[in-house]
Amino acid sequence: MLKQNTIKDSFSLSGKGLHTGLKLTVSFLPAPEGHGYKIQRVDMPGQPIMDAVAENVVDTQRGTVLGKGEMRCSTVEHALAALYALGIDNVMMQVDGPEFPILDGSAEPFVREIQRVGIVEQDAPKDYYYITKKMEFRDDKTGACITLLPDDDFSITSMIAFDGKVLSSQFATLDSMDKFVTEVAAARTFVFVREIEQLLLAGLIKGGDLDNAIVIYEQQTTQENLDKLCKLTGAEHHDANDLGYIQHKPLVWDNEPARHKLLDIIGDMALIGKPIKGRIIATRPGHTINNMFARMMRKEIRKHDVQAPKYDPNQTPLMDVNQIKRLLPHRYPMLLVDKVIDIKENYIVAVKNVTNDEPFFQGHFPDEPVMPGVLLIEALSQTGGLFVLHDKQPNTYSTYILRIDDVKFRQKVSPGDTLVFRVETVAPLRHNIGTMQGYAFIGENCVAEATFTAQVINNKSLS
Repeated sequence: MLKQNTIKDSFSLSGKGLHTGLKLTVSFLPAPEGHGYKIQRVDMPGQPIMDAVAENVVDTQRGTVLGKGEMRCSTVEHALAALYALGIDNVMMQVDGPEFPILDGSAEPFVREIQRVGIVEQDAPKDYYYITKKMEFRDDKTGACITLLPDDDFSITSMIAFDGKVLSSQFATLDSMDKFVTEVAAARTFVFVREIEQLLLAGLIKGGDLDNAIVIYEQQTTQENLDKLCKLTGAEHHDANDLGYIQHKPLVWDNEPARHKLLDIIGDMALIGKPIKGRIIATRPGHTINNMFARMMRKEIRKHDVQAPKYDPNQTPLMDVNQIKRLLPHRYPMLLVDKVIDIKENYIVAVKNVTNDEPFFQGHFPDEPVMPGVLLIEALSQTGGLFVLHDKQPNTYSTYILRIDDVKFRQKVSPGDTLVFRVETVAPLRHNIGTMQGYAFIGENCVAEATFTAQVINNKSLS
């Protein structure tokens, strides 16, 4: 089972801000389990803190800008991409100005420092959100589209298209986050010459230069105008007839712009708040549609605040009903678990096929058969008992419920339904007493939940 991670030690990076031109320092500090990504403005009164989540994005014109109250922080996507790709879940980011330093325009400086200080595993499990169906978001104004498909890992394909001779269309694919460091992290941000004058006049790239961006000259202008722009950006003289890329450092890859779009997508997806298991296909992506999609994903996750376990009926169970009988004393008609399909360090997943022959349907109710809620809780407690007893000798121990709290019933259970139970530990077993949280699902819908405390008794002590 994968656990949450944070960095082993703090580190800082300094440089100028792309938009403000100010000299800035951003520091990254280890954070406890469940902390997530947070940003603190140490230069503001009271040193305010905000969560780095999609709802706090206030602008996407030239990058991702987070804001809460009077607090603003921009150019955060490269750092977030590095954290997300390297599997870091919890970190505090402290910055002494309104944006992170742009550095070289890529995620590589952040990756390098994370690798230098190291990553430490924490006790809490990593909370993935698994994509179980196709999801799509379109922006008809720009033609941008993001499609999310089920997958066993997290992977991305980006396809970009522009109306130009130098950069018309490119695509790039990242099949595994394991390749981020070598195939994506060094990809730099890019800008077109035709955009620079407007951006400079608007005061949006006071810190932009050829050391932190790829400049693409693809629509011919006059030599006088190009000389003016080269002077403003610190670039050397460039022949106005020579279309192409203008930068001090050569392209790392021929499709570096498309790879940088992968980087931006990862940084913006980090604002979802949970790591994703799924495949993203992005056409003409940008920070605006990235943020719209991240917001949609957060709404989807809130609708399924507890996600149903994957269940393949063709999968060989870890325990069949005969093995279950060796651990539990229950028999017909009170044995309410048919098989166990998954057991990990802190949870168990079991299945109950609800048939029309269940004896309780005769009286509950003859004309509208509904499984009694109390039996749903009983099935959850039996699943929890199997978790406690699965590594003990058969018929040696029994579990008894001491307390049940926070019971909720969300949907009725009828003949023909397949119930999938997930029970996870809330507190470790101490003095043979433990607390567990149980959920019952039909498909993707949670139909019941409860928290229960149980005691494990050695059967020999009862004789």
